[in-house]
Amino acid sequence: MSGPRILLIDDEEEMRRSSAQALELFDLPVDTFASAEPVLELVGYAFDGVVVSDIRMPGMDGMTLLQRIREVDPEVPVILVTGHADVQLAVSAMRAGVYDFLEKPFTAQHLAGIIRRAMDRRSLVLENRRLRAVAGKRDDIEARLPGRTQAMVDLRYRLRAIGASDADTLVIGETGAGKEVVARALHDISARANRPFIAINCAALPETLIESELFGHEAGAFPGALRPRFGKFEHGRGGTILLDEIGSMPFDLQAKFLRVLQERVITRLGSNEPVPLDLRFIATSKVDLALEVAAGRFRADLLYRLNVATLHVPSLAQRRADIPLLFLQLVREAAARYGRADIDVPAELTADIAGRSWPGNVRELRNFADRLVLGLDTAPDEAAPDAGPQRLADRVAAYERGLIASALAAHGGSLKPVYEQLGVSRKTLYEKMQKYGLDKNLRSDLLHDDV
Repeated sequence: MSGPRILLIDDEEEMRRSSAQALELFDLPVDTFASAEPVLELVGYAFDGVVVSDIRMPGMDGMTLLQRIREVDPEVPVILVTGHADVQLAVSAMRAGVYDFLEKPFTAQHLAGIIRRAMDRRSLVLENRRLRAVAGKRDDIEARLPGRTQAMVDLRYRLRAIGASDADTLVIGETGAGKEVVARALHDISARANRPFIAINCAALPETLIESELFGHEAGAFPGALRPRFGKFEHGRGGTILLDEIGSMPFDLQAKFLRVLQERVITRLGSNEPVPLDLRFIATSKVDLALEVAAGRFRADLLYRLNVATLHVPSLAQRRADIPLLFLQLVREAAARYGRADIDVPAELTADIAGRSWPGNVRELRNFADRLVLGLDTAPDEAAPDAGPQRLADRVAAYERGLIASALAAHGGSLKPVYEQLGVSRKTLYEKMQKYGLDKNLRSDLLHDDV
């Protein structure tokens, strides 16, 4: 089964198995768990499904799970089950926002009916969110930051939530992961979209002229300053300033920049007159700034002032499931950019790509897509395999997963041509899709989520 997920948690193996089997008779396949903790990794803002959990379990109990899920998304339907007739517990659960509360024993038909109604409600919630997000036109955030892994869905949700505000934002991620894309998207969905977006590479600023570059100067402020000059901060008034790799900013300049953040004023070199600024600051970093603070290379007060909101951009290694579809999109974009015909990417190549580490992340993957379109390359660099030794079973699994993902994308999510092409039964294909966390809706023309 594809589509909505049912997550069933019960620490009693027999109860867990029998409940899952009973629900499958109603065409409701279930993912089962012996404890609640793993479920929290699967439930996010775009989670399309229902959680069914026993209340009394060792470790995290059902009530705690309910509270944790509601912190992530209060509209995820959670159905709690108990073997103890406890009116007070039921009342507490209802007050905490549970979708429904069941006492054992119950019939599978009763549970299936509740689950179906909960799934309908969740689908309606997600559809309403999507309509609100597009506000009458397609939101292009998905096109800029494609991917259906939970990390990317959560990133887009947080980006939309933060974007409309004026909150200074810290964007963390590896080189090539897309930090500047995120920063630009934040600017473009804000009220400042029609104002300047000034990107400043902190690592490339000339050390002798850095203050003049940022704050500007008056005529005669230093030898060679023949006329007044606006700095980059003034050029960006009313808009957004991107401080790329802020960890590279010289330590003595950090104190002056902290004052700008706090007071939103600057003083040009050679002047005593403060100049007010209407700016939003976005900073990026590929390093953990907390470690830089501990090493004495970054000011703690500047870090605390910067990270009003923080966005973490996942590396490709952290969202490997997105690689096949992301690569197909990059190939299409490259073909359009270079005026070339669309390329039919072989499934074997997509599988190989999905199994590699891509330390340069999206930037490296885009470069290979460009070379492929231009006919300069037909295989990824041999220098880019996964770091460290890999077991044969892991390599085979990665290859198999890539083949299935590529076939799903090529056939638009239609399962019949996929299992016929791969020479497996429908049941085998479904089991492997479950094993690898693949959804038939991961299609090359549906790279955006339904938030």
